[in-house]
Amino acid sequence: DERSLGTAIARLDRVERIMELLISQIGIMESMTPLDFLDFREYLFPASGFQSFQFRAVESLLGLPEQKRITYHSQKYSSVFPEEQQKKLSQIYENGTLFDWVHKWLERTPFLELDGFDFIEKYKDAVQKMLDKEYDAIKSSDYLSEKEKEKRTEMVGGTDTYFKAILSEANHKQLMEDGKKRLGYNATIAALFINLYRDEPILQLPFQLLTNLVDIDDLMTTWRYRHAQMVLRMIGNKIGTGGSSGHDYLSETARQHKIFSDFHTISTLLIPRSELPELPNNIRKKLSFHFTNIESQ
Repeated sequence: DERSLGTAIARLDRVERIMELLISQIGIMESMTPLDFLDFREYLFPASGFQSFQFRAVESLLGLPEQKRITYHSQKYSSVFPEEQQKKLSQIYENGTLFDWVHKWLERTPFLELDGFDFIEKYKDAVQKMLDKEYDAIKSSDYLSEKEKEKRTEMVGGTDTYFKAILSEANHKQLMEDGKKRLGYNATIAALFINLYRDEPILQLPFQLLTNLVDIDDLMTTWRYRHAQMVLRMIGNKIGTGGSSGHDYLSETARQHKIFSDFHTISTLLIPRSELPELPNNIRKKLSFHFTNIESQ
């Protein structure tokens, strides 16, 4: 229900503030020397951050896929928890995660074709014009050598290939089957539309929601990375208190435990405002507040 967007954004803002507070606490730990840390490390055995049920629950609620989790001694991540907690973690996925609900919400947004305005085709045309300009600029450049022109033309060609791969529904489906994408085709196009036309009144809250999700993903990654670097500083390559590989395990989770990475990569598909397909007045009116008089503008 779109009426819940304001509440969702307010709560996600609060989650961000909490994550920022958690990350700031690492600085206190970093004020110790490695020898200071070793003075009390033995009292932590056999506890481990890996055994934090609450942190695993937060990851699951946000939507970290079970199949993407780094295994713990080749065991399922939840195997370290009592049976009751394992059931609770499984139930989170059964009830639907934040990623699942955002995905469903995006898929039902009617941005693929609005009153005869075929956004995808208009967008493809705009992208092609933009790329053609880049090709022409490279060819007509007086300061680039032939080798540099060839290299830059190849780079633009790579961008062209990426756009075509993402905008093809069949190619997008293949990327999902290969595990390279989680966000479905329609949801991706909806997220792209929201990002491109974020200034339209009705799209401002959806854009803020997507921004919050990216920010939270970044903060989770920052937490993991800072944790990994602190461990490297304090205990080097020693085994973690819970038996994990310590720094190696933590740095791997920082690299792989991404949840909303598909929203990050939307930036690759953005084009300058000057190249955006202009929305027809009837579409702009639908994306505006009812008291806005577009015809008079």
